[in-house]
Amino acid sequence: MLDSMAFVIVIVVIALVFDFINGFHDSANSISTVVSTRVLSPKYAVLWAAFFNFIAAFFIGTQVANTIGRGIIHPDIVDNMLILSALGGAIIWNLITWYYGLPSSSSHALIGGLIGAGIAKSGTSSLVWAGVIKTTAFIILSPAIGLVLGYIFMVISLNLNRNSNMARSEKLYRKLQLCSSAIYSLGHGMNDAQKTMGIIAIVLYSKGLIGSSFNIPYWIIIMCYTVIALGTMFGGWRIVKTMGTKITKLRPIGGFSAEAAAACSIIGASIAGIPVSTTHTITGAIVGVGATHRLNAVRWGVAGNIVWAWILTIPITALISSIIYFLLIFFTT
Repeated sequence: MLDSMAFVIVIVVIALVFDFINGFHDSANSISTVVSTRVLSPKYAVLWAAFFNFIAAFFIGTQVANTIGRGIIHPDIVDNMLILSALGGAIIWNLITWYYGLPSSSSHALIGGLIGAGIAKSGTSSLVWAGVIKTTAFIILSPAIGLVLGYIFMVISLNLNRNSNMARSEKLYRKLQLCSSAIYSLGHGMNDAQKTMGIIAIVLYSKGLIGSSFNIPYWIIIMCYTVIALGTMFGGWRIVKTMGTKITKLRPIGGFSAEAAAACSIIGASIAGIPVSTTHTITGAIVGVGATHRLNAVRWGVAGNIVWAWILTIPITALISSIIYFLLIFFTT
């Protein structure tokens, strides 16, 4: 059996693996619109997204990390087995949905993992209900906000360009989409990298390695932003096709509107300390953009399959992580 410090190192490494897979899995969200509208090739799009994922470290605090570290389960019950089980459940679900090309939420996979492992250890009393309710509410709210903002941004863009010819409009929005995809990737880094930061910090806090009060050391911040950027660089190519072409067809004006809408929503949530799903938000924004043309421009069957993946993420990862927890306890005691 590993000693306590070695076990902490193993868990931190596994947390960074989750961070990498998060970037790998969610890279499609950052690049799908800019690739599907052919503003950037996939090769340059992932580099573009990864760069802005990383520099997000210098634009925001640690509000989301604090929510993950203290706002889902009570920090006092945290131990190595619990965190290992939560990460295991989240990683397994991420890999399953990546394999089948479903843009599910890495955020909610992690939260489901924490909930399942926490309940397995200490029952429902382990949960911080205010944080759980706030986070799960955004399963509905984040795509809804993305949809409404996507629709509004697209309507405004169409009205501003009603007297412009197609060629001039395309040229303008291809340039603007570089800006919107950069801001979206910035928001993605702000929200998603902080989730792993919260996990690593709570592990170190439970062992008394970062002082008597919960905080996020700067070296953890830089490390997590670096790893998620590396994950984005490798890219989740299976999901690019779903996000970029299967829900609705996008032109540069639509890509810009979807990215700008999603970026506003994600950055706002990050400032408020709410760990939202960047996947849910950008999908909702793409649907909103498609709906400005006509309702049947959106492939509702594909969108419905994605929604089912969203609904099932927390309960399935909670179940997987609870099973992992019981197995770990069984084989180590």
